[in-house]
Amino acid sequence: MKLGEMIEAMGGVESISGQADVEVSGVAYDSRRLEAGDVFVALRGENFDGAAYVADVLERGASAVVAEGPARPEAMDAQTPYVGVTEARAALAHLASVFYGHPSKGMEVIGITGTNGKTTTAHLLRAAFSAFGKKAGMVGTINYYVGDEALPAPFTTPEAPEFQGLLARMLQAGCTHVASEVSSHALAQRRADSTRFSAAVFTNLTGEHLDFHHTMDEYFRAKSRLFLELLDGPAIINMDDPYGRELAGMCQGRVITYAIGQEADIVARDIKSGREGLSFSVTFEGKSHEVSSSMLGRPNVWNVLAAAGACVSLGLDMGGSLLAISKADAVNGRFMKVEEGQGFLCIIDFAHTGDALRRLIESAREFTSEGGRVITVFGCGGDRDRSKRPVMGAAATQLSDLSIITSDNPRSENPETIIEDIVRGAGSGNYMVEPDRAKAIHAAMAEASPGDTVLIAGKGHEDYQETDGVRTGFSDIEKAREAIHSMGKGG
Repeated sequence: MKLGEMIEAMGGVESISGQADVEVSGVAYDSRRLEAGDVFVALRGENFDGAAYVADVLERGASAVVAEGPARPEAMDAQTPYVGVTEARAALAHLASVFYGHPSKGMEVIGITGTNGKTTTAHLLRAAFSAFGKKAGMVGTINYYVGDEALPAPFTTPEAPEFQGLLARMLQAGCTHVASEVSSHALAQRRADSTRFSAAVFTNLTGEHLDFHHTMDEYFRAKSRLFLELLDGPAIINMDDPYGRELAGMCQGRVITYAIGQEADIVARDIKSGREGLSFSVTFEGKSHEVSSSMLGRPNVWNVLAAAGACVSLGLDMGGSLLAISKADAVNGRFMKVEEGQGFLCIIDFAHTGDALRRLIESAREFTSEGGRVITVFGCGGDRDRSKRPVMGAAATQLSDLSIITSDNPRSENPETIIEDIVRGAGSGNYMVEPDRAKAIHAAMAEASPGDTVLIAGKGHEDYQETDGVRTGFSDIEKAREAIHSMGKGG
């Protein structure tokens, strides 16, 4: 493909030097991964400036350079084209979409954003599409899926060239529908720009990623980009969330709202939440539908409604959608039961914000036996939003009978420092501290008696623990199973 074809209709072009008829064989933003013939887009980050690597990429055979502002004469040569742009990330998204043939235009791509519930909603949507005979893809936190083929997911929403390449692969494989998580980082960094979203789901917004977004208003603005700038279809919005209500009033196109027990287009009522799952009724367009699901916890009601709303926004039948969604398997590491014949309930969940942890514990209360205790094991990740640590400490100790505060992924931080931040919110709650996560899980199992519920929160599906930049194998699911059996409490 010629560079001139790729930059045609690209906004924000300030200058072009050199011949635009050069052939381009790929799009790169990482100088270390650039191959000869790639156009190099120089991104600016907090700790680096891609423009500093222009000389390197020219030596590696870059076909052209795209960067913000005018070219640096000392870096460029006379032959290689240079395109000066106002915003390199927007240019990267445009170039990637053009290079891969605008794959989103050939499929129904549903974007899902919010603090909590993205992964489960995407999983339910993929299951529903498959039940309707659609070949579906998925972009998400646990795995990417091209039909039934699972691929590793290093990022919830990858950078634009990988994202567009993944969509192109799905289209080539015959996928007609895609459920894609769209993170706030991706929206702020324009990774999903130049993508046609046929529908978009807003789950909720609570305190998270404020180390990156700084304020809740900035966080909300990032999320709202999916609906106000990228969406080419209906918006499906949670009206139980105050930011959802605000967003619904901002959208210009069709809005399908959902809620529990209050006015909305899709309403859930009569919810029964127990150890065996959920049952509730759903009202839509004057008709009532009964839902029975093996998924645990009241928060999953919102996920079911969100997925069903996305289905009907694309013209699928509500009754059939709910039936397919209710039959979907549980998501790995999301409100997941560990069943080893023990006399108490053990649940693994990804909850890693104050709101998510609060909802997890409140849900566990609903199906913990009378007189039984809720025992919560949790920590907070290092090098991430510190403001949520005392909030999580308060939520766990106020709502649990016993909290065991431990490490999550400390990354480059001292685990003891992270725990100190958590404990500041714990007050006089009933808690203990055990920095070693495996020992903390064992301690919870030692405390548990028949009728209790043990919650292990924060890591969910993850199979590693990251300390000092090194990842070592660690699974909450496996550690829980080991602990149950090592104490002779398994069946």
